[in-house]
Amino acid sequence: MTAIAEPTFRESVDLMFNRAVSVMDLSPGLEEKIRVCNATYTVRFGVRLRGRIQTFTGYRSVHSEHMEPVKGGIRYSLAVNQDEVEALAALMTYKCALVEAPFGGSKGGLCIDPRQYEEHELERITRRFAYELAKRDLIHPSQNVPAPDMGTGEREMAWIADQYHRMNTTDINANACVTGKPIHAGGIHGRVEATGRGVQYALKEFFRHPEDIAAAGMEGSLDGKRIIVQGLGNVGYHAAKFLSQEDGAKITAVVERDGALIDDNGLDVDAVRNWIASHGGVEGYADATYVADGVSVLEKDCDILIPAALEAVITLQNAARISTKLIIEAANGPITAGADEILRQKGVLVIPDLYANAGGVTVSYFEWVKNLSHIRFGRMQRRQEEARHTLLVAELERLDRYLGDSWSMTPSFKDKYLRGADELELVRSGLDDTMRIAYQSMREVWHARDDVPDLRVAAYIVAIERVALSYRDKGL
Repeated sequence: MTAIAEPTFRESVDLMFNRAVSVMDLSPGLEEKIRVCNATYTVRFGVRLRGRIQTFTGYRSVHSEHMEPVKGGIRYSLAVNQDEVEALAALMTYKCALVEAPFGGSKGGLCIDPRQYEEHELERITRRFAYELAKRDLIHPSQNVPAPDMGTGEREMAWIADQYHRMNTTDINANACVTGKPIHAGGIHGRVEATGRGVQYALKEFFRHPEDIAAAGMEGSLDGKRIIVQGLGNVGYHAAKFLSQEDGAKITAVVERDGALIDDNGLDVDAVRNWIASHGGVEGYADATYVADGVSVLEKDCDILIPAALEAVITLQNAARISTKLIIEAANGPITAGADEILRQKGVLVIPDLYANAGGVTVSYFEWVKNLSHIRFGRMQRRQEEARHTLLVAELERLDRYLGDSWSMTPSFKDKYLRGADELELVRSGLDDTMRIAYQSMREVWHARDDVPDLRVAAYIVAIERVALSYRDKGL
């Protein structure tokens, strides 16, 4: 018997796109224009390191320019290839459209294992990569704006921003050429944890809708829900931390590259994260059960499964054995197209990646706006807001004195109410609002149409319709 071939990541994205457009009214020409990747630039450059020249291969793909600039992260990984970058760029197009961030979709990658290089070597490599992209306007505040992705972070974004500024010394908006920068280099509060925070907000919004909770075979709230997280990197760590510490969920297992940790009573996420940082993996952690075959733990019974690492971890081979009620895709493409069909038939509800992990690009949008406006959020209105609140508190205190013991303000009310919103609070408010509205737009399509089987198809329909409207407005 011939085994069914697993679709590649690129093929999975195209298959999911096709599922959506099959129930939409698009002309064949417009459908093809939205589907195809506009351009991919491949660069090969040399850097002298350790006494010899080493050659590196990098990519920057632009999927859609229905809006500009285009937006998308740069990842450092030995697995980077053209098909992966183009698939990720397509996801960025749909993701930005779904959460109404005014960007087209792009993605970049460098085929490198960053753990094999010293910091000063990585800086030289990153600056040269940035130079190759920037001189072709593939890094530019108004044309192409990268961000961190797997294997990169604030440090690399700071290097890229500085390299762009060196090449464009008179560009007053140079800081907006990249997002995800450190605070002192033009970044924004809340960006580091933005994707994980977005996962939390997505789940909180899901649990506000009893009809959707019932569709997943669950009841109640996030409190007490058993969660398995695959990948305790930036996204997985922050999602697990917020869900356990703020919403009462239990992280019953963490899956990493060298195995998994299980504790049905709930893991201490910070302690596990610190152990991984010190030891390079989860093996040896004393306060939980260690399982060498980490991938098998994805099949352990739980309420919510959060794949937060690489693509294609739930496939045709293991989808039938997944024992959860709800999967939220914190990573890009963790479920293949074939596995997605199996899960749907099993009744597993999936909150799709193009919505679930959109917190990063949403807060990147806020950072880009901050850089273009040259002022931090809250600077103009915070103290004025406090002054207005002071007037109300003064009246309440006068009432308090008049009524005596029969009425009084809650002790902490005054301090909490008087404090004006700072940048972090405004960023969280904007992210929460974005995740709520985007979810509502998906579920409206999901529940209103009999030909839409799940949230993923609904998300693609909403996103593709918005991209199509942009192209039509351009005269296509």
